[in-house]
Amino acid sequence: MKPRTEISMQLYNLMMERGYPENLCDLVTRNLNTDYTATRMIGYLSHYSDLPDVEVVDEMLAILSDRNELIKKKESEQAQARISEIYRFGLDIK
Repeated sequence: MKPRTEISMQLYNLMMERGYPENLCDLVTRNLNTDYTATRMIGYLSHYSDLPDVEVVDEMLAILSDRNELIKKKESEQAQARISEIYRFGLDIK
């Protein structure tokens, strides 16, 4: 796994301040270890003052699912762009 970013550490500290168990804070921030995913969780938590642990885990899984779909979309777009180049220029492109 990637090391935590500064924003992931901000998320960790926010969760600790709100009284979530350390192992949950660690689990969430190790999985949401990019600025994009950590920022989404911080935004989610900012709308609520007291969420049960299960709600936090559910949101973490939703964020990870969204991220994976975005990655798939980008990969598909890159593949489609490559196919379009082949159609336009043939197989001799670099």
